Amino acid sequence: MRCESVEYKQWYMEYKIHKNRPGLLGDIASMLGMLEVNILTINGVEGKTRGMLLETSDDEKIMLMGEMLKKVDNITVTALRSPRLVDKLAVRHGRYIDRDSDDRKTFRFTRDELGLLVDFLGELFKREGNQVIGLRGMPRVGKTESIIAGSVCAQKRWTFVSSTLLRQTVRSQLAEDEMNPNNVFIIDGIVSTIRSNEKHYNLLQQVMSMPSTKVIEHPDIFVRESEYTFDDFDIIIELRNNPGEEILYESFTTSYSDDL
Repeated sequence: MRCESVEYKQWYMEYKIHKNRPGLLGDIASMLGMLEVNILTINGVEGKTRGMLLETSDDEKIMLMGEMLKKVDNITVTALRSPRLVDKLAVRHGRYIDRDSDDRKTFRFTRDELGLLVDFLGELFKREGNQVIGLRGMPRVGKTESIIAGSVCAQKRWTFVSSTLLRQTVRSQLAEDEMNPNNVFIIDGIVSTIRSNEKHYNLLQQVMSMPSTKVIEHPDIFVRESEYTFDDFDIIIELRNNPGEEILYESFTTSYSDDL
């Protein structure tokens, strides 16, 4: 029985398997068991790599385990750290999120990874306080649907400030319950700049200054046509139909202004 006064801490361990001999996982699990380190989640992560989410009240046991596993010839420990969000999702889904090596705040998804994207957004939306998330992608790739599904996962209400989900929507005011900082605010960066009027832009500035989560579709156009910069964004997400698809705004931005 767990003692409530003891503080338990989570760790992420990842190791690459050189020779997946019978009983390898059992041996590692037995070692963790003898050290009284709990295995919360375990999964294969991209090929011959395995990830574990662990829990213990004694950090020294984790360090000791890491040193012991260095002596095991069949594996190489590639990560042993406090779990990041991407680590938890990797164990949950069996794959890592593609992250830009130069711009570490940019994450890439394809349409066949919508489940992973929704889970990622849901975890982000659970966070309190101000955060601005940009979402790049061509039309009808699933951007708005993913945001709504992520809001549902986070048990958050979503509020459209501007959108093209059903038709081009430009709000000039929001009801009192819609202005709740706990909501997820969805902004179409093209509609809010190319189609904006003064009342809408005043509302946009008010929403942007709130301590809440804002998701801005088409962040490049939003930055180009407004006073905001990429420094205002905490995370950029790119969603493509396939890994090689180019996101070319010129091919569809004209349709936003043709009916003005």
